Amino acid sequence: MRIVLQRVACGKVMIDGITAGTVEQGLVLLVGFAPADGEEDMLWMADKVVGLRVFPDEEGKMSLSLNDVGGGLLVVSQFTLYGDVRKGRRPSFGDAAAPEVAVSLYERFVDLLRERAPGRVETGEFGAMMDLELVNTGPVTMILER
Repeated sequence: MRIVLQRVACGKVMIDGITAGTVEQGLVLLVGFAPADGEEDMLWMADKVVGLRVFPDEEGKMSLSLNDVGGGLLVVSQFTLYGDVRKGRRPSFGDAAAPEVAVSLYERFVDLLRERAPGRVETGEFGAMMDLELVNTGPVTMILER
């Protein structure tokens, strides 16, 4: 399981020009799954995401978590996180979970986040062509892998 996490002032995912999900202060998560990912991986990641101290305190130090600031989440599925470009010029996606496996992992992960996160948890649409707009503050971008 891989996540690209970005701290944002705002974020929006659109499908065919229609807004599917938005977030104000919080995190945008681009999430990809491998075939072997399971419940334990998703539980660990969900806890890590909501507890990760990436928001600034009154002194500007990153010591506050999503729970501390009451922020929201925008979760977007992105199988291309498992793109392998070591050989040739065209990415190989052999390490990514098949769509029929990944969709249930994605839905379960979103449910786990909704159980843990203090604010709203919004999503894109699994498998859809999406446009993502965001304002990354800091900038703060982390890669989480399990």
